[in-house]
Amino acid sequence: MNGYLDRLFGLHGKTAVVIGGGGVLGGRMAAALGKAGAAVVVSYRTSKESAERVVKEIVGAGGKAETVAADTTDKGALERLVDAASERFGGVDILVNAPGVNSATPFFDIEAEEWDRVMENNLKGMFLACQVFGALMQQRRSGSIINISSVVADIPQSKVAVYNISKAGVNSLTRFLARELAPDNVRVNALQPGIFPAEQNRALLTEERKRAILAHTPMNRFGEPDELAGAAVWLASDASSFVTGAFITVDGGFSAMRI
Repeated sequence: MNGYLDRLFGLHGKTAVVIGGGGVLGGRMAAALGKAGAAVVVSYRTSKESAERVVKEIVGAGGKAETVAADTTDKGALERLVDAASERFGGVDILVNAPGVNSATPFFDIEAEEWDRVMENNLKGMFLACQVFGALMQQRRSGSIINISSVVADIPQSKVAVYNISKAGVNSLTRFLARELAPDNVRVNALQPGIFPAEQNRALLTEERKRAILAHTPMNRFGEPDELAGAAVWLASDASSFVTGAFITVDGGFSAMRI
């Protein structure tokens, strides 16, 4: 049985790049990919210490990993990230695209600067990474891109207008690229987490807002970062070889509930 599961879900011989790997959610997905056998490049922009802890965890479990700093809004930096991963591990088979910031400015008070900041991090950076890594995978005629979206892409959440819009864009990007790259055996999917407390939304989760979210979540709790691990490994592995253009929701039932 273990041999069968390893053939189905194992990532031995593959290389994964996790953009945003120093973040709470990105870090847990990076660790999961590494423990499933992939060599992992944990990419970060500011969270170097967190990224290094993820690498230490993977290496401590017998895997291969290293950190690389990269600004995902800079195409040149992403091209250098591809080169670093290819030089170190021989190519890139898996991209987890998990950069992200949030904001809670009332709609009519949102300034262009804030719009640009959220869109650059959440959508532009993801678009550029899909361009750079997607081109490499197209040449190799193999690969899996996993964009990190959100349940708010389909059901806008109050108080975070620009974040909602950026994640809707991520879903459109995912569908478009899935169609474009399918003939080249490159799969493109999105993970849609529900509410997972992390640095980008911690300031938004007031006690009142927590109560409202939990009242709308059938499982009556927030997600734990490790609960994204299984979905990420599945989308990265051959177990999902006929899955592309899909949105995999991990939200405790949040998007299933209306009243």
